[in-house]
Amino acid sequence: MMKTILLGASLLAFSVACNGQQQNKKVNTVKQQTMKAGNIYSYKVPSLAGGDIDFSDFRGKKILVVNTASECGYTPQYEDLQKLYEQYKDRLVIVGFPANNFGGQEPGSNEEIKTFCEANYGVSFPMAAKVSVKGDDEAPIFKYLTRQELNGVKDTDIKWNFTKFLLDENGRLIDSFPSKVKPTDGEIVKYLK
Repeated sequence: MMKTILLGASLLAFSVACNGQQQNKKVNTVKQQTMKAGNIYSYKVPSLAGGDIDFSDFRGKKILVVNTASECGYTPQYEDLQKLYEQYKDRLVIVGFPANNFGGQEPGSNEEIKTFCEANYGVSFPMAAKVSVKGDDEAPIFKYLTRQELNGVKDTDIKWNFTKFLLDENGRLIDSFPSKVKPTDGEIVKYLK
């Protein structure tokens, strides 16, 4: 009987010790991921206008990255994006990334997309060349934005066009916002004041 009690107590103590080590490993892993997380300044992407968009040029400003599409129900958000850009351009850069991942709603060429954005919405903020924002051909910048192990903040599953990612003045992710959150919504604007 005494052997059974001692064996049970030993197993309980061992189990508690192992569980404590597992908890410490989880905490240390999260700390390491956050410490390893970089910023967006190492990314350079082709621009719709030709040349490259170098994110290191935006140091000291907040950055709003948006996956866009020309034939989407959310396409009118281009207007609010342009308003936001004009209102806060001394401290905010908006970068649009046309993508054809959802419902084939961005079928045009880079030149067609550029013409559409300028003619219909007066877009003057930087627009990247068309990319993929998920799947096997996902652009590296979107891997950074959507994976906590890279951005140090959170995982985000891009479910549709016009998902938004807000980064701080040091190029680190603050938060992401789904399509239904308009660019001029208080959820985003509160970070710009």
